[in-house]
Amino acid sequence: MVQTQAEISLKDLYEIDEYLWLEKSIELIKNKQYNQLDFDHLLEELEELSRRDRATIKSYVELIILHLLLLQYWREEYNYNANHWQIEIINFRSRLETRLTKTFRNYLEENLDNIYKTAFKVATKKTNNQINFPQICPYTLEQILDDDFIF
Repeated sequence: MVQTQAEISLKDLYEIDEYLWLEKSIELIKNKQYNQLDFDHLLEELEELSRRDRATIKSYVELIILHLLLLQYWREEYNYNANHWQIEIINFRSRLETRLTKTFRNYLEENLDNIYKTAFKVATKKTNNQINFPQICPYTLEQILDDDFIF
């Protein structure tokens, strides 16, 4: 026997159609029908959303740092790539700006050293270890986020 949508519990719906589960959950919240919510999966989704947003913010900052490093230090490629790298920085800053909150800014400030380590590794690999990039991030978070800070 096939169950109709009305007969399927919200918890079971999550396993069948996550997007429909989300739509139904939103509807329940809007209608203040909290007792019908699937709190276990709702909590799981909120935690995942938080992790995903943090990873996205971190990724944009890593990419901005990478391109700042390339602009500042990779002199052999500067004339050929500078415009592209600058456009990338503008693009990543723009994307970051739409998501940056005080909480995310604090997260970035607290994790800037680790974020830099990743950008440093990528820059070093991209330049075939030919450039001596600084071991410590040469930029403040304010510079990284500042639209006017570019080489």
